[in-house]
Amino acid sequence: MSQLERNQSILHKYIPEKAVPVISEWIYKFDFKLRIKKSRSSKYGDYRPPTKGENHLITINYDMNKYAFLITLVHEIAHLSTYNKHKDKVKPHGEEWKLHYKFLMQQFLVPDVFPVDVITVLRKYMNNPAASSCSDTNLLRVLKKYDDREKTVFLEDVPFGATFLYNDDRYFIKGEQSRKRIKCKEKESHAVYLFNPLTEVFVIEPALAEENTGN
Repeated sequence: MSQLERNQSILHKYIPEKAVPVISEWIYKFDFKLRIKKSRSSKYGDYRPPTKGENHLITINYDMNKYAFLITLVHEIAHLSTYNKHKDKVKPHGEEWKLHYKFLMQQFLVPDVFPVDVITVLRKYMNNPAASSCSDTNLLRVLKKYDDREKTVFLEDVPFGATFLYNDDRYFIKGEQSRKRIKCKEKESHAVYLFNPLTEVFVIEPALAEENTGN
């Protein structure tokens, strides 16, 4: 099996089928290594420029659905493309990066690659892409529809006062919403943290019965 065939075989597991030939070509054209990493709560992907004669390096979390994976991968390839032209003389998510990201993403905004609902929201997002796709609530909500969510639920759907498990090892009690975030108290430390409403969690204990307010 050639390196191209091997790359395509791996990519088929993570991105839409129609995007595989283009991304395979880009791996060769831009000469970068793609590493699939375990889930990182702090980021979905990462780009590192070449050092000491090594290749460009892009890492992507393994546990995203294929549409989120592709969006993140193109985001990081845009960093690589921007670096090739400007090195480190421009802001990481400045106008130059946005132009590269828009240009690279344009060919994927078709129904053969993304579902129509993703395309609709993604087009709006690409008008002014942010440092992270998860900062756009509308895009994140649509992308999450395509996750494998057999056991988890969105935090916004958890009842007030219920206990939930986050990141497999931390327990929180859901509190009130503060602007765009939800205040939750960690059971062990009693510290209060702010969560994105679309954080996926496991409900452990239902909320306590509501107090009677009438009669």
